[in-house]
Amino acid sequence: MNIDIETIKKISHLARLELKPEEEQQMSSDFAKILDWMDQLNELDTSNVEPLMHMHQGVNVFRKDIAKNELTKAEGLFNAPQKNEDYFMVPKVKE
Repeated sequence: MNIDIETIKKISHLARLELKPEEEQQMSSDFAKILDWMDQLNELDTSNVEPLMHMHQGVNVFRKDIAKNELTKAEGLFNAPQKNEDYFMVPKVKE
């Protein structure tokens, strides 16, 4: 399957890409290869295959969300370039 240059230009515009003419030709052939591969996949019989929700059988394995203070204020401020006893000091960003 071939994609014309106008379609490539439209796709590159939507993707905010600036392609040279030789890059457009290369992109056209790349798209053709991808679409040919997709056609090959469509030839497979998947009627007896159950759709997957996930690639593995694991079910949401999350840890408990427990707040803990593992870093003291002094340890957190230790390597700060500018600080006072309680806070990081940063340059003013708004007048």
